[in-house]
Amino acid sequence: MSERLDLLADAMRRLTPDRVAVIDRLVNRLKEHDAGTSAPRVGDAMPPFILPDENGQLVSLQSLLDHGPAVVTFHRGHWCPWCRISINTLARAQARLEAAGARMVAIVPDREQFAAEMKHDANASFPILSDIDNGYAMSLNLAIWVGPEMEAYIIDRGHSLPDYHGNDSWMLPIPATFVIGQDGRIKARFVDPDYRKRAAIEDLIAALG
Repeated sequence: MSERLDLLADAMRRLTPDRVAVIDRLVNRLKEHDAGTSAPRVGDAMPPFILPDENGQLVSLQSLLDHGPAVVTFHRGHWCPWCRISINTLARAQARLEAAGARMVAIVPDREQFAAEMKHDANASFPILSDIDNGYAMSLNLAIWVGPEMEAYIIDRGHSLPDYHGNDSWMLPIPATFVIGQDGRIKARFVDPDYRKRAAIEDLIAALG
C-alpha cells in the first residue's frame, strides 16, 4: 500500500505543487497541535461502538470481538483518493487478515449511500460503517476541522462534504487503524495526521500473530 500512496504523492508534487502545499500546511498545523496523539493507545481498552453499515444494519465492536480480534480502520471518505487506495488494499488483504482470525470494519463520516459506493468500488466484503457527525471519531480524539483553506481545496476538487455528511461542520477523521484483541484491548495502532500515510498490511498481520 505504501508504494501506491507514495507514487500518488510524488506525482502530485510534480504535477500540482500548489495543491500539495495546501495539504502540507494542513498536516503541519495538525502536527503542531499534536492532533491524534491522545487517541487510545496500545494496552487501552477500545471504546465500544454501534454504527450502521452501508445497508443500515447496526454493527457493534462487541459483535466483531465475539468471533476473535478486530481491525478497525478510519477513512476520510469515498471521495478521497488516498482512502480509495487504502480500502482497495484492505479488500485484497482481507483473506490474509481473516486467516489470522480477525474481523475488519472501515469507518467513514459519509452517509450510507456513499459508504455503499465505496464498498462496491473496492469490491470489499467487510462492512463500511457510517459515523455520522464524526461522533465516534470525536470520542477517540480523531476528529479534526479541515479549516477554510482545505475546505476551499476540497470544493475546488469538486467535492461537497455537506452533501456527503449531511452536515456543514467540515470535520473529518484522522485516518487511523486499530488492532484490537478479543479481550477488547488495543494490540497495535496507526494514527497519522498526514492522511497520505496509512498502516501497512504486514504490520497488521504481525500484530494479530
